[in-house]
Formats: sequence, structure tokens, C-alpha cells
Amino acid sequence: MMTSIKKYLMSIFLPKVKTCIERRRILPVKAFILFLAFYLVSFLGKAQNPIVQTAYTADPAPMVYNNKLYLYTSHDEDGSTWFTMNDWKLYTTDDMVNWTDQGTILSYSDFIWARINAWAPQCIERGGKFYMYVPLTTHDNKGAIGVAVANSPYGPFKDPLGKPLIQSGGGDIDPSVFIDDDGQAYLYWGNPKCFYVKLNEDMISYQGEVVSVPNTVESFGKREGNPERPTTYEEGPWLYKRKGLYYLLFAAGPLPEHIGYSTSSRPTGPWKYQGIVMPTEGNSFTNHPGIIDFKGKTYFFYHNGALPGGSGFTRSVCVEEAAFKKDGTLQPMKMTTGITKGLALLNPFVKNEAETIAWSEGMKSMQNEKVGVFVTALRSGAYTKIKDVDFRKTGASHFTARLGTTHNSEVTLEVRLGSVEGEVLGTVKVPLTGGNDRWALVSTDVKKVPGVHDVFFVFKGKEKSNILFFDYWKFSQ
Repeated sequence: MMTSIKKYLMSIFLPKVKTCIERRRILPVKAFILFLAFYLVSFLGKAQNPIVQTAYTADPAPMVYNNKLYLYTSHDEDGSTWFTMNDWKLYTTDDMVNWTDQGTILSYSDFIWARINAWAPQCIERGGKFYMYVPLTTHDNKGAIGVAVANSPYGPFKDPLGKPLIQSGGGDIDPSVFIDDDGQAYLYWGNPKCFYVKLNEDMISYQGEVVSVPNTVESFGKREGNPERPTTYEEGPWLYKRKGLYYLLFAAGPLPEHIGYSTSSRPTGPWKYQGIVMPTEGNSFTNHPGIIDFKGKTYFFYHNGALPGGSGFTRSVCVEEAAFKKDGTLQPMKMTTGITKGLALLNPFVKNEAETIAWSEGMKSMQNEKVGVFVTALRSGAYTKIKDVDFRKTGASHFTARLGTTHNSEVTLEVRLGSVEGEVLGTVKVPLTGGNDRWALVSTDVKKVPGVHDVFFVFKGKEKSNILFFDYWKFSQ
């Protein structure tokens, strides 16, 4: 992780240093070292991007429902050297800084007609049901778009059709669904061209023919040097509406991709190209937009390859707060270390899942039938950070956690305040349980500290791998 952080820092700060040199503002060596050290400490304390560090995720698809943000993602398998993607995952947040891993909620194998490729999804709610649109490859090796339906945003999702919803033969990937104010639903998708249909009210069928969006320079901007691909449109469309204006965001070429967008007074166009939202950067040759309003703010999601081992095939979802100009156009943005100010405080006096994390290092998310989702500390010194924990005026006097380990040697969980080397509030010795299907509740007294703090759980042990398993925690007064 530290190597990745250093690379990320260099990508941020070296251009600034270069600018200083070009403007003849030469930094003394000691000053530069202090400058970089300051920002390194700052980064470690405030980093939020990528928002998931316990798995490789891509193709973010945010949905807001009942004052909670649900983020559906595709999932790059560890060590992938191609788009090896078998399932879709779900993450949720109330505050935009602490994210809870809800686990795998759908797999390509849940579609009897699909053979492989769980690529970019999107989910939407209508009439108390949840419709998830996903691209797949059929048994005869053709692209198609399927739909799965659930009574809960957490699933289980089931295929109601037993066959593809869309199979046009025209690059049927990256579906994006949108319901307009008048109730009409639209499904956009496509690579190398953009298509759409009007969905029926049942959301699992459509009316009319598949419509090809005119692939004009006026709609999508001009691509240089490729007469077969005249515009920048590549893939990954996302339809969004704000103050009566429709926005069509998309992954734009040539490779490596950037994010562009177009606007229209109607959800079906004609579209007017507005330029680049996010330039090419981030150690991944693909990108994928998702934009949504949540608690009075607008958030823009994307992916890069910023995690250790990250690449164009092992990607990581990130988020930025979006801003608009007076004319309604989007303020261009770059990839940053993320959102540092949360929208709400976290209550430590209720059961909190261990997989609720603001930042982590050396951790892996896992799932089984016994407890659902949990996290594993892969090495000694691994940790999770929980941001803006509200201990109120009284503080807490007791800490309880559900844990386990397979090691006989001493394994501990340290509760620290403010950083991985911050004040130790308490230490729990993890009992030998014998596996991640066997767990123990352990408790300890902790020092009372009132107010709002970032809490770090630091895991230590003599073994070299899989130090412990962690399911949930709770403070009490």
C-alpha cells in the first residue's frame, strides 16, 4: 500500500514542483522534503479514495433510496490480467466517508443463459422493486443485457425473463437506466455506439425499436486520428437530470479513456457535446462515470487503478463532489484523495459491522454463510479506520467485538484514537477459534474519551498472514 500511496502522491505533487521550477521558484532540497513529508502525513490522515480498499471494484453505479446511498459495482478478481469479473458487489453509506461492504449480491451464474463476464451494471428502484441491468456474454459467445429483480436493494436478485432483455448485436454492454419525472424509463447502453430504448412500466420489457443515437461530432466531440471512430464516444453512458437539463456522461476515447459529457433538453437528444469532465489519469486505461444527488450535494463516481496491484484490469472505485457552473455545465474535475468531510456522525453505541470502513490497509473483505461479510487482517499492522465516531459528551467505557483467529500465538486488536499510532484506548486479545466459521465475543474496558474522533482498529500478531477475522464491534457506556 505504501508504494501505491507514494506513486499517487508523486502524481499529485511532482507536477506542482515542476510548475515551481518552470516559474523559477526553485525549492531547496530540505524544503521540498518537508513539503512532501507534510503532504504524506496529510494524505495518510485524510485519504478516502479509492473508497473501497478491501477488493478491486469498477464501474460504479450509485442509487439513492430512503436517504441512503447504495453503490453497485463490478468486481475485478485479484491478479486479473484481463476483464476477469464474475459477480457484482454492493456498498452503502449514510455519510459518504464510511462505506459498508454488503457483499456479492448477484453473479453471472444467476443467469442460466449467460456464460461469463459480469461487467458494468446499474440498479434502480420503481414501485418498491429493484431492477438491476447487467451486461453478459451468452453461451453462444454474444453480448447481451439482462435484468434481475429484487424486493430489496440488498437482493436476492432473480432473473424474471430467463433470457436477455437486449441482444441487438451492436455492442450490448454498459447499461444505464433512468426514470424521468413523467414516469417514462429509458435504458441506454453501447460500445462503440450509443443506443437506447424506452422501457415499459414493468421495467423488464421495452416498447418500439432499439434507437441508435446519432454518432456525430456535434453530439460527442471529435476524435482525432481514427476515421472509423469519428467521435470521442467510447462506452459507459450515464443519464442524469438537473434543473430540466439532461446530461449524458460517457467514457470517451481514444484509449486511455477520459470522461466526457453532452447535454440536451430531452432525454433522447439531440445531444450537444460539452467537453471533458475528467481527463485521462489514474493508472487504468478505462473509466466509467456515475453521478447522483445525495443529501443536497452531487457526487461523481469513477474508477482508477490506485490500489496496490492496481491496473486496467484491477481497478478501484472513487468519488468526488461535483460542481456546476451558472450555465448548468459541469465544472471539470481531476482525481483527488477524496471526500474528507462526512455528512453525518457515526454512532459507536450500536452494533457496527467490521466491514464499515473509511480507510484500511492490509485488509481483505470475505463472505460466508455463517456471518455474511467480514474482514480479514492479512498481516500484522493491518488496520481499519472509521471516521467521525461520536462518543458524545460521556465517552465510552467498554468495547466489544466479534473476532476469531487460527493462530496459537498472541493476536490482538488495538483500539486507537486519531491514527494508527494514536492513543491506545484499549486492547483486546483475540481467542483461537479455529476458522472464519467459528467466532468469539471478546470485550475490554476502554479509556473514556468524549467528542467526535476517528477510530483506528490496529491488528497485531506474530504470524505472517491472515492474522485474524473481524465481524462486528460496539462501544458501551
